[in-house]
Amino acid sequence: MYLKKYIFITILTPFLSIITLAQISNFPTPNGNSNQLFFLQRTPNTNTIVYELNVKNGKINEKEPVHVFWIRYQEMGQKEELSFIQRKFAYGLKFNKIKENQYEMSFVSYKKYKMYLQLADDGKFKVFTNINNKMSVLKKIFLEIHGGEFWTPNVEYVEITGADPTNNKTVRERIKI
Repeated sequence: MYLKKYIFITILTPFLSIITLAQISNFPTPNGNSNQLFFLQRTPNTNTIVYELNVKNGKINEKEPVHVFWIRYQEMGQKEELSFIQRKFAYGLKFNKIKENQYEMSFVSYKKYKMYLQLADDGKFKVFTNINNKMSVLKKIFLEIHGGEFWTPNVEYVEITGADPTNNKTVRERIKI
């Protein structure tokens, strides 16, 4: 019996990875927003959370340097603000100003994951984070969720995608939760 399970898992696992990659690639990519820093997508639907630089009259909002909102692809593709609960307990960010034009950020739901909003060499604000043990420009976060409850979803893994700042090549890391 153990051998049958092992053979089944060994044969099936590569196919599950292909299916998962196909699912991720079927998600729409938000574009056309010059202030977009990165976005977050998760199963069970394609609604997307966008994190954009919060500027007014050319100046960054120091109290809340990143504006977070939905693109509701599952509905009519409309832009919609996060609810109070989503902003305070799930997808919102906490900020700590380190110095002029540099902020440490973390998700309100996962304070251990650190990101840094700062001016890059090209003079634009970007979010940097650790991907595969190297500071990289964050582009996308994908959460694979299977069940759970409203306050405690069962996150199977997180896939973080970014760009190497030295050569702009795509970097990706999958973290099993």
